[in-house]
Amino acid sequence: MNTMMRKSVLGIAGLAVAGGLAAGPLNHGTTDTIDTRAAAVAVQADKVDKSKLIPHGVQGNQSRIDLGDEQTDNVKAIIAATKKSGMDERAAVVAIATSLQESKLENLGHLGERNDHDSQGLFQQRPSSGWGTVEQITDPEYSTMAFLKGLKQVDGWQDMPLTGAAQTVQVSAYPDHYAQWERQAADLVAEHWNS
Repeated sequence: MNTMMRKSVLGIAGLAVAGGLAAGPLNHGTTDTIDTRAAAVAVQADKVDKSKLIPHGVQGNQSRIDLGDEQTDNVKAIIAATKKSGMDERAAVVAIATSLQESKLENLGHLGERNDHDSQGLFQQRPSSGWGTVEQITDPEYSTMAFLKGLKQVDGWQDMPLTGAAQTVQVSAYPDHYAQWERQAADLVAEHWNS
């Protein structure tokens, strides 16, 4: 670096340090503003990229329900299991939308005459179809991991519309119904992924 450029750089750095020392300790109100800005930048860095949550756009009319505490806890459990499985936010959207369709995010036990065969849990998985025992499929972490294991086995699931990916795992009699929950699922992932 030539001498003139070095002096310029050092001079600017000296002004910045001197200005920072004068402004910092003498102006007590500035530190709160700086801390607030730093916190805002940190929060913004943690935000989920919504374009990755719904890469294909939503299909059809969207449904939405209000969630209670148990349902919100189940959203968080699905997200935690998704992270544990090493899968991304899009996988969590697919899982939450599937659970919204299957159980409205409620960990359902056997519903008696209203039950669809022996379907139970967040994903209405069936012990008789090999998803696990009743105890296992009514455990939110286990049932989510089982769903995600199935999703991982779907070639190209990341490039499919949500309803195609969910249907390939679930084999539902109503394959198009998953799509209606995509926006709410994406909103829930955006809200809870980093919480």
